[in-house]
Amino acid sequence: MTDATTGTPTDTTTRETGRTALRVHNARLIDGTGAAPVHDAVVVTDAEGTITYAGPAATAPPGTEAVRTIDAGGRTVLPGFFDCHVHLAYAQGSPPGRRAELDPVLVTLDTAARLRQTLDAGITTARDLGGLSAGYRTAVESGRIVGPRLHTAVRIISHTGGHADVRLPDGTDLSAGMSEIADTSDEARLAVRRVLREGADLVKICATGGMGSPYDQPDDEGLLEEEIRAVVDEARRHGGKPVAAHAQGNAGILNALRGGVTSIEHGYGLDERALDLAGERGTFVVPTLSTVYAGINKDTMPHYHYEKKVRWSGITKENIARAIEYGARIALGTDAAVGPHGVNLMELTYLVDLGMDPMTAIVAGTRTSAELLGVADRLGTLTTGRTADLILCDGDPLTDIGVLGDPANIVCVVQDGTVRKDLLPTTPTGRRA
Repeated sequence: MTDATTGTPTDTTTRETGRTALRVHNARLIDGTGAAPVHDAVVVTDAEGTITYAGPAATAPPGTEAVRTIDAGGRTVLPGFFDCHVHLAYAQGSPPGRRAELDPVLVTLDTAARLRQTLDAGITTARDLGGLSAGYRTAVESGRIVGPRLHTAVRIISHTGGHADVRLPDGTDLSAGMSEIADTSDEARLAVRRVLREGADLVKICATGGMGSPYDQPDDEGLLEEEIRAVVDEARRHGGKPVAAHAQGNAGILNALRGGVTSIEHGYGLDERALDLAGERGTFVVPTLSTVYAGINKDTMPHYHYEKKVRWSGITKENIARAIEYGARIALGTDAAVGPHGVNLMELTYLVDLGMDPMTAIVAGTRTSAELLGVADRLGTLTTGRTADLILCDGDPLTDIGVLGDPANIVCVVQDGTVRKDLLPTTPTGRRA
C-alpha cells in the first residue's frame, strides 16, 4: 500500500520514526572498512533501519515495490560520519564559555539549528565536549529535534586558572554551565560524579592549557597525573565511562596517557614518546585540525590567542603529520565553535594535506570514530547488520577528498533508516533519481 500524496510505501514505513525500507542502487560504495570501493553497488535497508545488504549489484537481492528506491546516479554512498569533538551550544567565535545569546530560549533554538546544520553536513553522530546539556541528547533520541545522535560530556573538568576556568578576576563565572573546577584528587572524583549526575556520556578533562584561554599556555600542565588517574578510576566505577583529555603540550599529553585516558584531544605537541605510549595503550588521537587551518587574524583575535596561534601553527602540522606517519589511532574531530559549524568534513581535507591517504581519512571519520565512541558494533560501516546511517555525495572523495567538505555535495543523509536530507533530483514520474 502507498501513500496517495507521496507515493511512499506505508507498509514498510514506521510512522513514528519515518523509517523506510530503502534500496540505493547505481552507487559507488565506500563502506568505511577500508576495503576497495565497489562500483555499481547496491545498499538495502529494512523498515527497522538495519542494513541487510551492501555490495555489488550483481549479487544484490531483487528489489520489490514495497521499498523506496533511490537511484544514486553514480554518486558515492558512504557511512554517516562522526565528529568526535564539537561544542554545539556555542556559536563560532563566541568568547570562551559565553554563548552568543543570553536568553536561554534563544540559546536552545540556536543550538537546535546548529544540530540540524551539522547533520546536513553528513555528521550522523557527534560527541560534544563541553557546554551541551544531556537534554539535547534526549531531544534527538525522542524525535523532538533533528540532529546527530549525541554523546555529551556536559561540562569540562579543569583546575583553577586552567584552560576551562573562564571566571573573571572578581569571580564572575562566564562558563554558562561549561566548567567544573577541581584542584585535588578528591575534588576531581566529586567533579566526575557531578557531571555524571547531569547525564554525561563521558568525562572531559583539561590536561594542559590551551589557545583560547587567557591565563595559561598550551605547554602548561593541567590536572596532575594522580588527579587524572582519579578521574579515570571514578569514570570506570560508573559504567566504564570514557575520558577525553584536552591535551596540547607534550608534558600534559604524557600525564594524560599515563593516567589512562581514552582519547587525546588536539595533541598538538605529540612527540615520539607520546606516540609510542598512545600506541601501546590503544589511545585515540583527535587532532581537530580545523582549528589549525582556520587562519590567524590579528585584528579579530585577542592578543594572547594570536600569539599562541602564531607560535603553534607550524609545530602542530609537523607533529600531527608525524602522528599520521606513525599510524596513530586517529578519529575525526573539528572543535566546531572554535571554527565554523556545518563544514565538519573539511577536516578530512586537512588530514590528507598532512599525509593521510583519502581512504584512511574516511575510515578515521567512520569506523575509527565509531570505535572511539564504543558503537562500532552498530555504526561506522556500511555492512550487513549495522544501523542504516549513510550519506550520498556528489563526486568521488577518493580522487578529491574535498567534495565531502562542501555540504552542498552531501545530497542525501539517512540516519537510523530515516531520510533526513534529500537534495536528489526528482524524475518526471515523481521518483527520486
